[in-house]
Amino acid sequence: MGFALSNIQLKSSAFENYSLLPSKYSNEAEDLSPALSWENPPADTKGYAIICYDPDAPIVTPNGTYGFVHWVLYNIPADVTELTEATDKFTQGTNNYGNTGYNGPLPPEGHGLHHYYFWVLALDNETDLKPGLTLWELLKIIEPNLLGMNRLIGTYQR
Repeated sequence: MGFALSNIQLKSSAFENYSLLPSKYSNEAEDLSPALSWENPPADTKGYAIICYDPDAPIVTPNGTYGFVHWVLYNIPADVTELTEATDKFTQGTNNYGNTGYNGPLPPEGHGLHHYYFWVLALDNETDLKPGLTLWELLKIIEPNLLGMNRLIGTYQR
């Protein structure tokens, strides 16, 4: 299928789409992952992955990617449709801080408003991938199994 939006809907009780993320979800404060939930997955969904990515970050990596990855979470079974705040469930990948798990926004001071794309990706198979994958490693593996995806965007600035 490739990477295309679908009817799956991603929501958070912590913030509305295109609204400010409360500071407790930032790297300036408690650095908690926000609660997320989703509905209307594509038929035949067998698993999910979650990503949080900041395309506004002024970073280009040696392999030519840009932006900043804040969270990579995968091996989420099909019967799961929500994540609690500060979840420690499922398999955590490596973010651009060099850590596994969630690390929230910390844009450069004075750099303006950044957009944090929380993505839910619905897959046609249940995954059992090793911990610590980067976003780019994960996407390379799951792209052939992607049924649909959608995003929820939070904003933050310092």
